[in-house]
Amino acid sequence: MSRSRSLSRSRNLAAFALITAAALGLTACGSGDPGGTEPAGGAAPAAGQKGKIPTADVVSAVRKDEAAAALLPADVRASGTLTIATSVGTPPGATYLEDGKTVVGQDVDFADAAAKVLGLKLKREVAAFEVILPALDSGKYDLGTGNFGVTDARRKTIDFVTYINDGQGFAVRKDSKLASVTDLAQLCGLNVATGAGTTFEATLEQNKATCEDAGKKPYEVQTYSDQGALWISLQQGRSDVVMSTINGLRYAVGQQEGLKFLNEYHRLDVGFAFKKGTPLAPAFQAAVNRLKKDGTYDRILAKWGTTGSGIEQSQISPPEHK
Repeated sequence: MSRSRSLSRSRNLAAFALITAAALGLTACGSGDPGGTEPAGGAAPAAGQKGKIPTADVVSAVRKDEAAAALLPADVRASGTLTIATSVGTPPGATYLEDGKTVVGQDVDFADAAAKVLGLKLKREVAAFEVILPALDSGKYDLGTGNFGVTDARRKTIDFVTYINDGQGFAVRKDSKLASVTDLAQLCGLNVATGAGTTFEATLEQNKATCEDAGKKPYEVQTYSDQGALWISLQQGRSDVVMSTINGLRYAVGQQEGLKFLNEYHRLDVGFAFKKGTPLAPAFQAAVNRLKKDGTYDRILAKWGTTGSGIEQSQISPPEHK
């Protein structure tokens, strides 16, 4: 194992330890965030119960669907293997178990289940979120997962096959004066923490002029590749608000004392990412829709406490929700 990979795993384990530490002293999570907003699906994430990662097997029973597999290119059917890049952060998306080696999460379950429908084996490599999409274009990986939101900007260079709906939201310390963020002008003068290379960073950077137009001090964007460092910055007051995924925020604030989820800001479809023009998209779309029909889809969402993120059917690179 390379030193950089070892450090990455250590940091992700530290992030999980930080997020779950508060939960170890709780008998159970509440039915909503501290501010009273119900989580997606109307229940606390299963991943947050007793501070432990759920390990129920919801994938092994999935069977190959010949009609879906027939949509694969002949060379892929012959090899039976694809290389997938997975971004590992915190639940419910993807994280490490306590052994520091096993990667689990909602993204992992959906990818593994879709592969079983198609009769494929996935060779999984852990990669940083911000490098996966460029690496797909170079051909290093066949597909990638990382709770990638489908945006019009990304659709220009990447193909997506959707499997859930998530999006952008905000979290703060309980002592924050922010009650909700419906306009980015409400962030003026604040330090906003978010993940590097994400749609959140792009949204914040693209709208910085909002504060200038309002005659206010601009907000400062603080980007982190390490989730543990992001949450520490909020807890210690170096940042005032976190912008991240709706499901990830709801999970995280349920595991840490003194924080609260504010509100959803912008919903986005989330999908498997592929190189633009990939011939794999129709097969993976059929696989996701098959999972919906046989009940596996709902079981994965229930496992990770994200039933409110379910979609009616998978789509290939749909327009961004406005």
